[in-house]
Amino acid sequence: MKKFVKITTVSTMLLPLGVCAQNNPFLPQIPTSGESVVIETPTSTPLTPEEQLNSNIASMFNDPVMRNAQWGFVVYDPKKKKIINSYNENASLIPASTTKLLTTEAAMTLFGKDYQWVTQLEHSGSIDEQGILNGNLYIVGSGDPSLGTGRAGAATYGALVSDFVRSVKDLGIKRVKGDIVLKTAVFKSNKTVVLPANIVWKGTKEYFVPVGSTNDTDPRQERLLGRKNPEDQKFVYLSPFTQEMVYTENFGGIALSTKLPATPAYLANGLKAGLAKNGIITEGKVITQSEPEQNFSEERKKIMAYQSPKLEDMVYFINQTSNNHMSEALLKTTGFYKYGDFSLETGRTMMNKHLSKKMFDFQGFNYADGSGLSRSNVVTPISQVKFLSSLMDEKHFDSYFKSLPIGGQTGTLKSMFRNSDSFGQVFAKTGTLNKVKTLAGYIKTKSGKLLTFSLLINNYNGSVGQVKQKMEKILAPIIDF
Repeated sequence: MKKFVKITTVSTMLLPLGVCAQNNPFLPQIPTSGESVVIETPTSTPLTPEEQLNSNIASMFNDPVMRNAQWGFVVYDPKKKKIINSYNENASLIPASTTKLLTTEAAMTLFGKDYQWVTQLEHSGSIDEQGILNGNLYIVGSGDPSLGTGRAGAATYGALVSDFVRSVKDLGIKRVKGDIVLKTAVFKSNKTVVLPANIVWKGTKEYFVPVGSTNDTDPRQERLLGRKNPEDQKFVYLSPFTQEMVYTENFGGIALSTKLPATPAYLANGLKAGLAKNGIITEGKVITQSEPEQNFSEERKKIMAYQSPKLEDMVYFINQTSNNHMSEALLKTTGFYKYGDFSLETGRTMMNKHLSKKMFDFQGFNYADGSGLSRSNVVTPISQVKFLSSLMDEKHFDSYFKSLPIGGQTGTLKSMFRNSDSFGQVFAKTGTLNKVKTLAGYIKTKSGKLLTFSLLINNYNGSVGQVKQKMEKILAPIIDF
């Protein structure tokens, strides 16, 4: 038979020689002959979730990845309008792609989740008995952020060109005497600023081209200089309405084959080529009209119309994949529909006025672009969580919430929270730039609460993988609140 002897902590006692421990209440009892003993030591009292969170935060101060970083954190209860826990929550930090939380929400407020953009094919003049169009073909755009991308349910340029060609043939047109006019009045020319301020390219494998038009562009596969070292990535920026391409630096490298991100002029050039392949010759040229009407105010008739995916589908794609091109286009489009000018400056004006209406905390805040690529973007963790909390009563909140990546399951959060209690319970937008890693969104707790949080880390040491582990550690106890 085993006897369990519980050892408790007592004051030190010196016993005279010969004093037996038997029956002494301060000492473990000695088993009688033939009995074995198991010493049972008491386990330490487990930390509460808040104590564990405090401990995890404190551990970061001497952590080699985090000790020299600038970072801030806050978890917030929207119902009680109360901070649950925080560190450096008023610090002004670079948010990276968590900026898209603002951009996508503003679009949903302005347009509504079911909004769709329309791109029309039209013609002027008349069609004679021989099938000759004595007039122009017009592609009339409306600033569709997804046009030709093949993403979020949008048609590719190839599919759209095929539909346009088919519609022209169905109308009986066999020859076009005029031009193909691309009407992109919403796209404002920008010939002075080649690169947006303080753009810092993150470690992606894509090229970023802002929305706009590029004249006389052959949409065939282009060849670009690439990196010799896979760890040393180089990027190309193409400015709209200019013939300039800007590289981050001069370098020797290998040749890469890639499709440049589509611009609206691809559609017009593609239409001309597609018509020619089908025996329909266009005698004129492709003209980009970037100002309202100009000399093209003649009466036009619709041939066909293409509708974009719904806005909520675009927002889902943007937030799940952190797509920069569509996010920037979305910002400019909202600026155009609000103020009639399609530019980054107008988009920023729209955003600041929108946030003012939402009582956004502008202390330590600067909104430089719609995607978060610029290091000129700064925000405080507390302003992010209060903004996210304010959305929970909005009519579009359900669609907005569903657009966010889910920890361990979808989008840019698929690789995080996979082996923790937070699996499937973190709904947040990620952000990544060089030495910047951020996360902001919502956490569903085991008790049924929906809390908002923001964790912004700048200038950390080590790899992205290492800082992601630190983020998971900091956030882990929140699930038990």
